[in-house]
Amino acid sequence: MIDLKTAPYAALVLRLALGLMFIAHGLLKLLVFTPAGTVGYFESLGLPGLFAYATLVAELGGGLALLLGIASRWVALALIPLLAGTVVLVHGANGWLFANPGGGWEYPVFLIAAAAVQALLGDGAYALRWPSRRLYRPVPA
Repeated sequence: MIDLKTAPYAALVLRLALGLMFIAHGLLKLLVFTPAGTVGYFESLGLPGLFAYATLVAELGGGLALLLGIASRWVALALIPLLAGTVVLVHGANGWLFANPGGGWEYPVFLIAAAAVQALLGDGAYALRWPSRRLYRPVPA
């Protein structure tokens, strides 16, 4: 059974954790690896260098949106392909444990699951909700 009194706070904790994780990864690419280094790494994987910039924007912007609770469902869903790309292109061949050289696949797969849960839960408590039209009309009980 789901405790409806605490569920919004559970969604908040998950949203904050995901947001901080994405911001940390974006800042790592920006401040430590530098944009030029990140572009070089993406190109070494056979990806266009432009994908590095798109990833930086997605991680920093998506992380900030999650922290603030702006369109959390849609942001979490939009970040899943980015995470899936890391599994397929970077970490998947390195084995199961993230402690392996190059990092394993379980951490990004866990983050995919966490992002999917966030998308299902919604914003949670203390969110700046995104003003949008309802796509459906709830049926009165």
